[in-house]
Amino acid sequence: MSKDAKILLALVAVFLAASFIPFGRSNVQGAFAEAFALLQEYARRHVLLCLIPAFFIAGAITVFIRQEAVIRYLGPKSNKVLAYGIASVSGTILAVCSCTVLPLFAGIYTRGAGIGPASAFLYSGPAINVLAITLTAKVLGLKLGLARALGAVVFSVVIGLLMHAFFGREAARERESGDFGAGGAPAALARPLWKTGLYFAVMIGILVFMNWGKGDSSLGLWNAVYSAKWAISGGLWMTLFVILLRWFSREEIKEWVLSTWIFTKQIFPLLLAGIFVAGFLLGRPGHEALIPNRWIAGLVGGNSVWANLFAAVSGALIYFCTLTEVPILHGLLGSGMGQGPALALLLAGPALSLPSIIVIRRMMGTKKALTYIALVVVMSTVAGILFGRLFG
Repeated sequence: MSKDAKILLALVAVFLAASFIPFGRSNVQGAFAEAFALLQEYARRHVLLCLIPAFFIAGAITVFIRQEAVIRYLGPKSNKVLAYGIASVSGTILAVCSCTVLPLFAGIYTRGAGIGPASAFLYSGPAINVLAITLTAKVLGLKLGLARALGAVVFSVVIGLLMHAFFGREAARERESGDFGAGGAPAALARPLWKTGLYFAVMIGILVFMNWGKGDSSLGLWNAVYSAKWAISGGLWMTLFVILLRWFSREEIKEWVLSTWIFTKQIFPLLLAGIFVAGFLLGRPGHEALIPNRWIAGLVGGNSVWANLFAAVSGALIYFCTLTEVPILHGLLGSGMGQGPALALLLAGPALSLPSIIVIRRMMGTKKALTYIALVVVMSTVAGILFGRLFG
């Protein structure tokens, strides 16, 4: 579609919305209020602490990680056990949400990671959150917690292998004809590996500790880290400043910032638009918007195929802040939600959301994005059906 055609389509959409949306109705006004509330909540809780550090890490991957290294460990011809092993457990370190993982995925994908390992990383990053899985087991039951942990690891590997089987050759052709992996600071090649590794470890530490969540009273060590998270984060910020001052040239830092900006302007506007739409349709967790919550709650009772499919699709569209899915599901289970649909939502929800879907489509292309989304939804549905029949 040409640029002029897109502009025309946008103008028509705005005209139709202005002409026919019943702004005077209370439910529509409430939906707009929820849209802005979700946007504000995301801005306050995630942009500074999650998204900006993730953008800088993505920019650093593009500039300071050698393309040969990414291809060796995560490329289409890399050792499959090593590639998918690394990608499938990445979420235990990062503990990011479905939106924060996007710039990190973009970083490794543009540096040469195969479509399979990159897709496995895209799923596992938000899905395998240690505290979320622990909280699931304690609040929703050990069976659901173990099923969520096992399903997340297995799903990431299976989804990655299937994406490689479907699109591996196509992605390789795109790389040969495109400019994937172009750029990179020449001085980075001369820098010792341990310095580059420490630089990335400090940035990942900043991302992890600034977003360290509080657990329940039984997680003593976890909560001790939570109490000290700002002190730890401050120390890491000071360490990063010293590293940049001593080990990096001004030109390298400029290139890093420019690469970060490229990712930001590509991803951030789409995320904001997606969050606004998600808030308008579905509202914040626990708040009602255009689609009534009772409709959703009434459709996930029992363990039928439809209930599991609906739970998986709903999970793929709703934006969950990290850990919020657990108390929401606790309430839904108390209202009659089946065990199978609960697992289906747990496996699809953290990995996808309407905002992330919009960005994934932009980065992967429509065909790959739809396939990835379909794999997540179908596999979550099947897992929910099996779990429901075994333990429902």
